[in-house]
Amino acid sequence: MIYFFGNPNRTLYAIHTSKNLDTYSQEKLVWLFGNQPLINKKNIEGSFVGPRSTMITPWSTNAVEITQNMDIDGISRIEMFVVKNSKEEFDPMLHEVYEGLDQNIFEIHITPDPIKKITDIEAYNQTEGLALNKDEVTYLERLSKRLARSLTDSEVFGFSQVNSEHCRHKIFNGCFVIDGLEKEESLFEMIKKTSKTNPNNIVSAYKDNVAFLFGPEIEQFAPKDGSVSSIYETNPIKSVISLKAETHNFPTTVEPFNGAATGSGGEIRDRLAGGQGSLPLAGTAVYMTPYSRVTKYRKWEESFPSRKW
Repeated sequence: MIYFFGNPNRTLYAIHTSKNLDTYSQEKLVWLFGNQPLINKKNIEGSFVGPRSTMITPWSTNAVEITQNMDIDGISRIEMFVVKNSKEEFDPMLHEVYEGLDQNIFEIHITPDPIKKITDIEAYNQTEGLALNKDEVTYLERLSKRLARSLTDSEVFGFSQVNSEHCRHKIFNGCFVIDGLEKEESLFEMIKKTSKTNPNNIVSAYKDNVAFLFGPEIEQFAPKDGSVSSIYETNPIKSVISLKAETHNFPTTVEPFNGAATGSGGEIRDRLAGGQGSLPLAGTAVYMTPYSRVTKYRKWEESFPSRKW
């Protein structure tokens, strides 16, 4: 069943539940949505823009978890819909237009496509934009011969993703050939050389997806014996600090839009998996750019001295 909260002329919240919500739960949701009322209709007329029915948004996941913490049972999905404005654009990969909202907006009527056998890998590479190079296409062709069968579309597509630049750092690890001469070091080897030349306080680098440095001696407040119930005590310990940088964290790590979880989630994952298991204590979001100084009439830019180009 789907409940609607909000204003049909502006913004609506659709709540998908496995059972009827009691009055107390409905009152909680009214409060949660900023005192937006429950609309006692199963169908809402109008034109709305909302997330694609096939894609549960990260926002929905967080919203559902909030309702669980509020002791509201049975909610599986919450999505936000706004009245369509002809002047405003939206991303068709993430959103779609709904002509009216009803009890079926989250239903998916899609028949999976049949498995395709790829007989011409290079042609499939071009039509699907997989960005496979000649060596990778040759490798897949030889693999197909060795298996004595054609590769499937999912196999070729999967290979293109796991063997991508993002995962394999092929350019970073590739050979540099300049003026016909191959250089001794790859770009990644040059980057790693800095820590080898000046290890300083480095405990571990380039072994996990996070680096570790010797930290200061700190005071730890912890149980005397973690295996049984025991008193807490204070002891000095030598700390080890993890260092990690991740891209695509923005707009922010709390993710008001899709995509930022890739960065912040990767941050937390990599720290937890580092060494014998590290503990993330804080996450920061830093985004630094200089003032563009394209005009002389921006007084706020004068508060900082300009840097030399």
